[in-house]
Amino acid sequence: MADSAPRLAALDDSIVSRLPAYSQSLFAAKTAHSLSFASIAEHLGRSEVAVAALFYGQATASPEDITKLAELLSLPEAQLRKDLGTGFPDRGRSGPMPPVEPLIYRLYEIVQNYGYAFKSVINEKFGDGIMSAICFDTKVEKETVEGADWVVITLRGKWLPFTRF
Repeated sequence: MADSAPRLAALDDSIVSRLPAYSQSLFAAKTAHSLSFASIAEHLGRSEVAVAALFYGQATASPEDITKLAELLSLPEAQLRKDLGTGFPDRGRSGPMPPVEPLIYRLYEIVQNYGYAFKSVINEKFGDGIMSAICFDTKVEKETVEGADWVVITLRGKWLPFTRF
């Protein structure tokens, strides 16, 4: 009989030194409470990718996020306020470049292989500009077609036209 317990993402020891110290506490509490990012996201009213980004120090937590996380994870709210409520996220340095973790590398490979194709199609539809990664949201879904599982990643960013100066 297969184990039906959910498999939970844990902190990868190989990147601990690149993350804020509080990441270890958040992941330990997540594991101790057997919580998925989806269940934490539901409690916070945020997307699961946004919640995971909080755990990796790559997103800003609101005061409400901190209160709800402290309650859900049984962590001291004052410490979480100190850890998550001050300073600014340090995005983009959690792993090496190019990535060596296979799943992250495949995402990088998608951009390597199709980046200019995406750029050309986007430019034809929108003109000269960029898609924001700041005014942005994303979701990850699982789709099963004819018995095969497919990953569906939606990236949604505000269009920012280049301005003349």
